[in-house]
Amino acid sequence: MTTLLSIRDLRVAFKTDDGDVTAVDGIDYELAAGETLGIVGESGSGKSVTNLALMRLLPPPPASRVTGEILFDGVDLLKASARTLREIRGGRIAMIFQDPMTSLNPFLRVGTQLVEMLRVHDPKMKRKEARARALAMLERVGIPAAARRFRQYPHEFSGGMRQRVMIAMMLLNDPELLIADEPTTALDVTIQAQILDLLRDLQAERKMAIALITHDLGVVAGMASHILVMYSGKVMEESSSRELFETPSHPYTIGLMRSIPRPDLPEGRRLFSIPGRPPDLDRRPPGCPFAPRCSFARDLCHREHPPETRLSATHRVFCWAVDDVRAAVAAGQAGLTAEERAR
Repeated sequence: MTTLLSIRDLRVAFKTDDGDVTAVDGIDYELAAGETLGIVGESGSGKSVTNLALMRLLPPPPASRVTGEILFDGVDLLKASARTLREIRGGRIAMIFQDPMTSLNPFLRVGTQLVEMLRVHDPKMKRKEARARALAMLERVGIPAAARRFRQYPHEFSGGMRQRVMIAMMLLNDPELLIADEPTTALDVTIQAQILDLLRDLQAERKMAIALITHDLGVVAGMASHILVMYSGKVMEESSSRELFETPSHPYTIGLMRSIPRPDLPEGRRLFSIPGRPPDLDRRPPGCPFAPRCSFARDLCHREHPPETRLSATHRVFCWAVDDVRAAVAAGQAGLTAEERAR
């Protein structure tokens, strides 16, 4: 498949009163046209910052500093002119943000905002044509009584319907890449499933690539063709979905999997949580950032960050203990502590 997006050695630092804080620390990945990439990690792992950097929506220097390359269809977005960015952003690349209530203008009718999205990228489009296209898109994303809803304000919609409006708005210009940043946050489980099904159907229709950002591996299980696991601004593991769920090879990935609620757990069993907490970005440990929380950690893990280990053409991991982790997975002992595995 043709590579649509290529991110190389991306680093993002923010200026604070206590000095620079690195939120994204040298990540690399590629996304092919028509493919879905799941970007997974706890809050603060750098998922959203990576994609805000991609969209050039971070504060300008000196408040933030972005280095590396973000190549979209051969164009380095970090070096692109303002005119090129206007053509790409909202046109060829669209982004659904976490909270649709704060993403939609509360003072403008939904229809006005949809029409504006079309006419900004095609000033010659007649308002009547833009209205017809916007109404058709509202219907396509499953909003009932679209003509009446077209004239309403965002506060008159439920959370799930506002998210559908955002999806409609982002798809109006037929983007080649859709970035969905926690698109099901604060929605109940039924609505979450509906939104994910909608994204899957729209992708199949339009052949667009999707970067789906979430903290929940369960959300991407049925959506993503491959998954990038991030922690403390770094890539921990990247793999095809099948390999990741069959043979997870980083302790952090295993921890995220064990945190997924399961209906087959015995009644009264506590939901698993990864012990400890992510490191402060201004006090990141010198070795692997996950080492203080890791039951596989050895002395080297606390001193040096592990290099990339290639497990297959589509599977890479950054872990000094990868052989031990894979052996524990094969033996069904990946969820045990170091003491329990030694017995």
